[in-house]
Amino acid sequence: MTIAITGASGALGRAAAELVLLTVDPREVVLTTRRPDLLADLAARGAQVRRVDFTEPSTLATAFVGVDRLLLISTDAVGSRLDPQRAAIAAAARAGVGHIIYTSVPEPVPDNPARVVSDHAGTEQALRDSGMRWTLLRNNLYAHMQVPGIEHAAASGRLVTNGGEGATAYVTREDCAAAAAAVLTQDGHEGMTYDITGPEAVSGGDLAALAREFGACEVELVNVDDAEFSAGLLKAGLAEEVAGLVTSFGASTREGYLATVSTAVADLTGRQPTPLADLVRAQPEVPDPDHRDVTLHGDQK
Repeated sequence: MTIAITGASGALGRAAAELVLLTVDPREVVLTTRRPDLLADLAARGAQVRRVDFTEPSTLATAFVGVDRLLLISTDAVGSRLDPQRAAIAAAARAGVGHIIYTSVPEPVPDNPARVVSDHAGTEQALRDSGMRWTLLRNNLYAHMQVPGIEHAAASGRLVTNGGEGATAYVTREDCAAAAAAVLTQDGHEGMTYDITGPEAVSGGDLAALAREFGACEVELVNVDDAEFSAGLLKAGLAEEVAGLVTSFGASTREGYLATVSTAVADLTGRQPTPLADLVRAQPEVPDPDHRDVTLHGDQK
């Protein structure tokens, strides 16, 4: 059986590829990327590396030839990736791929305010309509993205959030990669949807407590509305589209769409997911107080 991973030069794709190559003959692994040079070391180990860009139809024509099972990692082009991802699914179907595993987002329903929802919901539907077998990995927000905000809060004494009383089951990228690699290399996951989460849902108050522990100082939790939060991100230098995206994750947290905790990581991999607190405690000493007074709530999923 030949396994393929898209976006394999990205952080998640690379991590999943490294895990797959521990158990699968490299000659049966196809890695697609826009930058094949970044995967030269894996090609040297025997993996097939193919240049593929979802926005270039000519590269999709042969992208998935000979592939049986495909990990389709959502691209980072938030708001403009749906049609290219549909094109990739159609190309996979034409190539005879039997099973696609897709990295999605928790609760991609119309009422969820996270700006990534429409991209993921549309891609999920395209998979259901494709006639191929599918598995959905609904990855929660990355835990590592919270570490800078906690460090800044420890330095400034303020943790600013628009998440209200909500909580998020932050998950490490490494746990997401391990879950994806497990589904790629195991049977029996067709038609399944897995919430890939950390071991607990973490609130703004929990983040402030971690900042107090990290900095050994007082940290005030400051709750603001979406407009004020977004304005703070813009003042800190984030681009308007990024500020809007991050603010939307805070709104999604506040409305409860990111709070579900599952056992999927342990069930799929046999190991417990890493808590956010462990990542924070592994960081070096509190940074210089030259900081941005913002807390980032999400990754560009």
